Amino acid sequence: MSRKVTLVTGQWADLPLEELVQKVGAWGYDGLELVCRGGYIDVDRAAGDADYCRQRLDLLAGQGLECFALSNHAAGHLVCDPNDDSRTDVLAPPACAGDAEKKRAWAVAAMKNTARAARNLGVGVVTGFTGSPIWHLLYRFPPVPEEWIEAGFARFAELWNPILDVFDECGVKFALEVHPAQIAFDGTTARRALDALGGREAFGFNFDPSHLVWQMVDPVRFLREFSDRIYHVHVKDVAVRPDGTSGILGSHLRFGDPRRIWDFRSPGHGDVPFADIFRTLTAIGYRGPLSVEWEDSGMFREDGAREALAFVRRLDLSPSATAFDATLAKRER
Repeated sequence: MSRKVTLVTGQWADLPLEELVQKVGAWGYDGLELVCRGGYIDVDRAAGDADYCRQRLDLLAGQGLECFALSNHAAGHLVCDPNDDSRTDVLAPPACAGDAEKKRAWAVAAMKNTARAARNLGVGVVTGFTGSPIWHLLYRFPPVPEEWIEAGFARFAELWNPILDVFDECGVKFALEVHPAQIAFDGTTARRALDALGGREAFGFNFDPSHLVWQMVDPVRFLREFSDRIYHVHVKDVAVRPDGTSGILGSHLRFGDPRRIWDFRSPGHGDVPFADIFRTLTAIGYRGPLSVEWEDSGMFREDGAREALAFVRRLDLSPSATAFDATLAKRER
């Protein structure tokens, strides 16, 4: 299919961008999905400084790379999260620590500036999270009134519609990574999130099958159902190994703990049906990049990044231009 293959920079933020682009260019990737943390992109500066944006792009171009998407999961999460404990302090500037509404106000402004930064960089998609005011109500005991869930989706729309207005002004789309702790974490909640926004076109999905498979959501069916809202694709694998003891909620075990029954894997080392997924992406007309997000506690990341690129290129095949029996039909004439 010859779709571009890019690397998400989130798991590499300990390296200066100058060093990372040299590695990624040497490995043969087409570009990067730049995460707005770790000094890779200052969205407030990029929102209004064309020279800064040009310098960032020139840095990538020096290694034959492009920027295909910006990622701002940290700020996006704070928009709708209750922000009422210290876990979310690490996602915002230190001055916001301990203040839920300061974190939220910062996040809303940051997401608006991410849209402006994307426009100035010539990037058409921002991936990220939305947060959720109702994730803590996931298990419906004690009983949860339905109006609380409805209010949660309404609150999501109230907070995100003004952000999406800026995305519209900038000609940029927002792609939510359907993921636990977000307003949409499976197919049913993805549909409800779209409905809450009135189906506005600025909002779609960053398809990451690793978050669907462990929840027993069919990733191919998700692609078909939301074929017009797949704005970006992450390539990440997950292995699910039920052992009769631990459950799919993670058992309060850290990623990488061998007692977990599921954990993320480098592409090709888990249970995600990538061959079917790539065929389906072709069938629904997705022509955007395939962005490798390397998260595998059991593998050296540079080995994983190189191997993942080869894996994607091997499976992302171009469709046939003719039917396999076309020659027989000609002979019958």
